[in-house]
Amino acid sequence: MRIALPPTIDAAAFAARDPSAVVLDLHGETMGTSWSARFAAPAGADPSSIRAAIVTRLARLVAEMSHWAPDSLLSRFNRSPSGTWTTLPPDFAHVMTSGLAIAEITGGAFDPTIGKLVDAWGFGPVPVACPPSTPEIETALATSGWSRLSFAPTGAHLRQPGGTALDLSGIAKGHAVDAVADLLHDVGIPNALVEIGGELVGRGIKPDGDPWWVDLESPPGLTLPPLRIALHGQAVATSGDYRRGAHTLDPRTGRPIETHVVTASVIHQTALDADAWATALTVLGPDGLDLAHNHRIAARLVTEIDGIAREYLTPALAAMLAD
Repeated sequence: MRIALPPTIDAAAFAARDPSAVVLDLHGETMGTSWSARFAAPAGADPSSIRAAIVTRLARLVAEMSHWAPDSLLSRFNRSPSGTWTTLPPDFAHVMTSGLAIAEITGGAFDPTIGKLVDAWGFGPVPVACPPSTPEIETALATSGWSRLSFAPTGAHLRQPGGTALDLSGIAKGHAVDAVADLLHDVGIPNALVEIGGELVGRGIKPDGDPWWVDLESPPGLTLPPLRIALHGQAVATSGDYRRGAHTLDPRTGRPIETHVVTASVIHQTALDADAWATALTVLGPDGLDLAHNHRIAARLVTEIDGIAREYLTPALAAMLAD
């Protein structure tokens, strides 16, 4: 078993550890998937009120950034006339700020403006009978592209250039994981493991002093050496087509990826960054490893060609492995 340890340890978490604390589990549904929160409950904690706060927090994020909800702020932006400026609330503005930065770094391998392409391929809320034609792809590409957006972080104003449709499915879920972990911290719960649809963040430690252990999942049929991660002030996100079939689009071509990546996992301090980088590396494939190395991204890529699996670890992840 390979063990990946965090680069730093929070001494304060151990100093404040309560070995008698009870670990509680809460669950629910959001964003078309499930959420869970496992945490060391302080004395007097009320699970029902905590769960209600989580549900309210997630509902607010859906109301802002869902591509599937026709009345969300994102959907309203997508329908807005050319030249319209939309003032974004803090969560939406944070996601756009980070998303546009990662889009630039990755040369558009991650791109928050592929809503038209997602819909054309039937990966959005409305199914399609067949894959789009080349003219349909070119039409969707013509109104896509992160560089078409004008965004003023000061004031959080986002301009609709005309026909551009946002799709934040490759980053908003990660932000939601961070947001729930922050909520728990703000109500006096610093030790928690939060998960939404396979994206996780671990804060603090368990009552027994262990970190929150998470095993990276291997795609069915592939034999890979196990990799266990100590999520202590760390998040991990995984992107891949082995669960839902081929659904990852290359924003630069408007077509499904051809990188042979079956799974890409990224460990980062925030689930938002891990989520977006995992999406980008799925698109880039092994060609993106140098980029990930240059930005100190801890990542694992798994490719499959002719039935042969190959695993790639970036230096940042290799450095986390315990001897």
